This record gives sequence, C-alpha cells and structure tokens, in this order.
Amino acid sequence: MKSDIEIAQETNELPINEIAAEVDLKKEDLEPYGYDKAKISWSAINRIRQNKHLGKLILVTSISPTPAGEGKSTITIGLGDAIKNQLHKNTMIALREPSMGPVFGLKGGATGGGMAQIIPMEDINLHFTGDMHALTAAIDTLAALVDNYIYQDNSLDIDPDRILLKRGLDVNDRALRKITVGEGSKFNGVEHQSSFAITVANELMAILCLANDIDDLKARIGDMLVGYTKDDQPVYVKQLGFQGAIAALLSNALKPNLVQTLEHTPALVHGGPFANIAHGANSVIATNLAMHLSDYVLTEAGFGSDLGGQKFMDFVSKHLDKKPDAAVVVATVRALKYQVLGSTDHLDEENLDALKEGFKNLERHMNNMRSYNVPVMVLINHFDTDTESELNLLKELVEEQGIKAEVVNYHDDGSKGGVKAAEEVVALADSGKADLTPTYDDDDDVKTKIKKVATKIYHATGVEYSEKAKKQIQALRDLGKDKLPVIIAKTQYSFSDDKKKLGAPTDFNLHVKGVSLKNGARFIVVTTGHVLDMPGLPKHPAALDIDVDNNGKIGGLF
Repeated sequence: MKSDIEIAQETNELPINEIAAEVDLKKEDLEPYGYDKAKISWSAINRIRQNKHLGKLILVTSISPTPAGEGKSTITIGLGDAIKNQLHKNTMIALREPSMGPVFGLKGGATGGGMAQIIPMEDINLHFTGDMHALTAAIDTLAALVDNYIYQDNSLDIDPDRILLKRGLDVNDRALRKITVGEGSKFNGVEHQSSFAITVANELMAILCLANDIDDLKARIGDMLVGYTKDDQPVYVKQLGFQGAIAALLSNALKPNLVQTLEHTPALVHGGPFANIAHGANSVIATNLAMHLSDYVLTEAGFGSDLGGQKFMDFVSKHLDKKPDAAVVVATVRALKYQVLGSTDHLDEENLDALKEGFKNLERHMNNMRSYNVPVMVLINHFDTDTESELNLLKELVEEQGIKAEVVNYHDDGSKGGVKAAEEVVALADSGKADLTPTYDDDDDVKTKIKKVATKIYHATGVEYSEKAKKQIQALRDLGKDKLPVIIAKTQYSFSDDKKKLGAPTDFNLHVKGVSLKNGARFIVVTTGHVLDMPGLPKHPAALDIDVDNNGKIGGLF
C-alpha cells in the first residue's frame, strides 16, 4: 500500500466552496486559504449559532496507547466517511490540529491514515492556517510584556521568581525546559529563571479551545494568573492591561478551519491541546458549529479514555451546546497483546492467551465510558497480522460485557471498510439513551475531585500528595479557586502514573506532585508521576525522514 502522504497527494480535492455547500455554508461565509482550506467568518458563526438544530454528537476514544498503534484518528475519519457516504447522512468531523512537535518527533501527525485521512495532510501537519504560530507569538508576547513591566516599572511589585507564565514553542526542545533570562547587563532585563512549554500545553491553547467568542477570549486572557507579588498577592493579566493585545493576536486563530477528508466529508480542524497534560479536545466553537450544521458529528478525545475521554465527559461537554449521544472505544488486537507482552517483537504471531489477558485493558476503558451513562460501542481496528481467531475472540469478549463490537478496516478500504459499524453507531446515537453522569460534582473540592477520578476512572486505591502539592492546594483555597474542574496530567501509557504498569493495574496510589491554577481556562492542572510539558526528540526523530523536492512537493511525512 502507498504511504499516507502519497495517497493524500494523489487525491483529487474538491474546491473548499463545494465542501462548504454540503453543509449549507455559502461562499461569503468563508475566508479562503488557497484552494482547499478556509476559515469560517464571524458573521457566519454568529448566524449559525441562531440555528436551533443540533446534530448527534459521537465521541471517539480508545484503549491505552502503545507503540503497536491504535488508529483512533483513522477510525474517527473513516467512521465519519462511512456515515456520510455509505449511509448518506449529513455528517461532519471535528478534530484537533496537529502539533509540529510530534510531527517532527516520534508520534507523528493527526490526520488519519491510509484511505481515511483529512487533506491537505501535509499543510495540516505543518503550518496549516497559522493558528499554532499565532498561539506561539501570543504566548511569547505575553511573557515579554510581563518581563518588560517588571523591568520598566513594576508598580505592583511582582516577584520575578514567582512568575507562573511559561514561554512557548511548538517544537520538542528539551534544552528549553529550564532557562535563565535577563542575564548580563541590567539593560537585558531582570535576571530570573523561566521555562518553555510546548505551545499546545500552554494555557492560551486551552483558552483558545474553550472561548466562545472574542469577548470571552479577552476575558479569559485577562483572568490568567501571571504570578505573585513579593507580599504574596496574586497578579492577573487584566491588572497589567495586556489582554486586548494578546486577544488581537489570537482573533483570527479563534475562527475554525474547514477542510475535507479523502472522500470529501466536511471537517473542522481547530485547536490542539494534548490530552496527557491538557484537556485534549478540539475547540468548543468548532464542535458546536458542526452540531448546528449537520445531523451527525464525529469528534475525538486524545489518548485513552482515562485521559481525553474522561476530560471530555467531565469538563469539555459542559462547554458544548449538547452532550455526547454515544461513545466509541477503539481497540486493536496488537495493542491488547502488547499490554501483556510489553514488547512489539511478537505481535504478528497469534496469541489468544495474551489477547485474553490484555482484554482487561479494553474492558476497563469501555466500562469507564459506560459509567458516564452514555451508550458505548467498541470498534476493532483490523490489522493485516490479526488472525480470524483473534478477531472473533476479541469481539466475543466485548459482547460478553453487553457492549456491541464490530471489526473495521477504514485504513485499507475507506468508508466501505465498516458499513455495519457505521449503522450500529448511528443507531446508538439515535437511541436517546444518553444522560451524561459526571465522575464528580461541581461543588466537590479539588481533593475530592482528584480522588473520584483516581478511584473511579484509574481504579487507584487512593491518592498521595507531595508537600509541595499540599501547599499549592492551600493556596487555591486562599484564592477561593479550589472547586474548579481538575485536569489531571498523567502518563498516557497506564491507568496509573507509572508508564510501566500496563494492562489494568490495581493496588496503586496516584502520586500528586503539584497543582497549578489555570484561571483563564477555568481549571486546575494536577501533575502526577513524570509528565513533561516540553517533550524531547527521540534518537531517530521523524524529521530525518521528511524532505521536499525542487517543486515544493513534500515527502516522508508518514
């Protein structure tokens, strides 16, 4: 089979105006970025919001990720294509924008694979419409303005050593995890420690994905906690007056991007917070817009259901015009065998015993999602090395739990690779049985929220707090912010905070190392285990395989 980029580049794209027309968007509703992509204008967004129609929302999540691959984005795209092109339903897909860090590092892009992709894949995985660059510019402009305020005046007496804002770069650069700024002459600023987080882990990314409009964006930026004064008083961006300038930098990036799949299903690709260190969902504006424009919307939560899935159900859904009508959990035979074997060496060999033991990981994920009182289905992503016995066993194990399962192969066959699965998912979404029940109550304090997620979703025995975390929680109480939603930063590879504990571990405690207030995003980040907000590059980064010819044609991008 040809590479993903070869398939994508050989596809005849339709003009973006034709894609827009499928969901009743007019030419004047678009702000084109060339032939094949466009932003939706504010006038169109505001008009569409008045439309009372809301389509069914289908959330796609997965088992714990492994090096064996799960294909969640591929399934989301293929399922959307199948519902639109095989069942002839008015359908849209809403996905996150890829970060260039993973694209040039280890994980890869986020545009699907094989015959289930969004295009133009090379543009989306690289510069796209410039949203990531705008975010990076906004993050660093805000950091520069704060440092300049301290250098020039500092009438509020901000403590340079207690600045909480990080700088940003959409590149995996471990050398920037901890830096010193202002070194040398006094004309270089006030010397102090600083650090970089990858752009998609910054609070401004979360704010962009949660804001409803520019006024909301501006208010949230103004509410960001800059740091503390030397007499322990909090300082917010609005006290310094920088929120208007930063909102201006992000005003265009706040508008969703319209593209298409290989089979010309309309797709909104917008925003990209990671799910292991942020909330892991595309923008609220894009998902709401898709629901107003179509009858079925496919969206994806990052990593496994314990991360993106949990955060979508407990946090993101409260910002949407409609909560999910159904949830799909993606699984593969290979990944479940990996949960037992811990290696990719023998995954091509039939091993029913390992599959049966590894099923415990899927069982926990699907039952976790079912605990939200939303109908759940499992889609088994077929790989060429899967044997019929393995696929039959996995399907049987799922259905013994009272949940339907279907084997799909959207990667090789496009929308035809899972027509029955599409029918079952639509029936599930149409059943009217969804009545989302969250893991925790809004009025629970931060420790109660953490404990409920840890015990109900991760299946931990309890929670242990570092002394640093205890002090930070007390600081939240002092600010009256200890009842905000929690976004737990945790390894994606395990239900625990230890990436080596595969499968469905029990008898472990969740170790909370720290908590931090993201006041503009309106949540609390809870850091556990060893999670970095600035990843590093592997020994063989994907960048070594990427090239471009003299005609500007990019190759090696998956």
